[in-house]
Amino acid sequence: MDQKQNRLLEKAKATIAKYSMLARGETVLVGLSGGPDSVCLLHVLNLLREELNLRLHALYVDHGLRPEETPAEVAFSENLCEGLTIPFVAKAVEVKSYAQEQAMNIQEAARELRYRVFDAVFAETGSDRLALGHNADDQIETFFMRFLRGAGPKGLSGIPPVRARIIRPLIEIERREIQEFLDELGAGYLIDSSNLKEKYLRNRLRLLVVPELRKTNPNITGTVARTMDILREEEKYFDLIVTKTLMKLICKKTDLRIDLFLMPLEAMDTVILRRVLRRAVDETKGLRGMAFLHIEEIIGLIRRGRPGDRLHLPKGLRVIKNYSTLEMTSESLVRMGTVVLRLPGEAVLRDVGAVITGSIEDEVEGYGDGKTRAVFDADKTGTGLTVRARERGDLFYPLGLGKRKKLQDFFVDEKVPRDERDAVALVVSGSDIVWVAGYRGDDRFKVTGETKNFLKLEYRKTR
Repeated sequence: MDQKQNRLLEKAKATIAKYSMLARGETVLVGLSGGPDSVCLLHVLNLLREELNLRLHALYVDHGLRPEETPAEVAFSENLCEGLTIPFVAKAVEVKSYAQEQAMNIQEAARELRYRVFDAVFAETGSDRLALGHNADDQIETFFMRFLRGAGPKGLSGIPPVRARIIRPLIEIERREIQEFLDELGAGYLIDSSNLKEKYLRNRLRLLVVPELRKTNPNITGTVARTMDILREEEKYFDLIVTKTLMKLICKKTDLRIDLFLMPLEAMDTVILRRVLRRAVDETKGLRGMAFLHIEEIIGLIRRGRPGDRLHLPKGLRVIKNYSTLEMTSESLVRMGTVVLRLPGEAVLRDVGAVITGSIEDEVEGYGDGKTRAVFDADKTGTGLTVRARERGDLFYPLGLGKRKKLQDFFVDEKVPRDERDAVALVVSGSDIVWVAGYRGDDRFKVTGETKNFLKLEYRKTR
């Protein structure tokens, strides 16, 4: 083996050992594009195949973006794998149509679909690891891309050498070394024409910016790599703190919502608070995609908001500051349906998770608090009662006010959040509101000294 080949192989082995990327006897799925990085990766793993008793598979993903080049890349990759006796498969995805459907840019859509294919073939082949060909120069480009976009320490720590089952054995090897390795090996490869187009930020950095930086610092790759290593180690430390902190904060969690205890958040240092909120968002499926700007808005809500204040963020995301919790949710807004209230009996309000029970009595002890329990003159209300959500133009006479009021204005005065108003249960007789359950009764149906029959209502939440 040539000296340059051996040097690159030893460097790759050192990276594999440093990050515990592989164990003996594992099955490895290799992402193969036909480009120099992935071809080098395949050769390196093939050279280590006997030493580590590896079982290799290779996968090419056709994104449907370069139809004039793809057939040659598939044929090249297939021939390469055939010569190395490595099973090969090619899969196709439709990136452009998916990007349009999901309102994503092409790069994001391509990545999402590519990893879906990786997952599927990973399972089909019974693989233990997915090996990708990212190199040290990719790290430089990623660092400056994220720097220009205002990333924090985690983003600036770059592409992780290991992430769950994904490994990157060439992550500490420069593109120049890969080129020399392939030239000495006499191994062919193909160039993706999109890598030469300056319309992509990564390519502009690769073709224009990094060469200029190398004039000032010939070892810019090593310099950035050291910075990333430092940031990555610090992130591990912070991750431990954030994990322990978040475990104590979670009050309630579903795929679409997470509730955190508020008091510790209010006293938390901003550095940790920002990370805790980001982790909470990342671990809640329905909240992913929330931007840094939104995290800062949430911190402002925690610090300066009043109970009941909320943020309405893009994609239907809402953050609500309650008295004791911070609620972050993407749950759909609830509008209650119409339910008949039979007397005696109950109306089960499944949409909002509540029950209203009613009965007619000839005498009662106390009239309740008017919010969760209320008593009315049954001869005025009648027995034909229904429970429904608000409707446009609703009016009623709030008990104790002495005059008519629009329900909309009442909700504003009572500080009922906008996204909860369609879930407020209204007990109505005909078209007249008898009771705004949870809030106030109507003065027209109040109990007087002349009342003989009493309508007794009770409202309770079931979830």
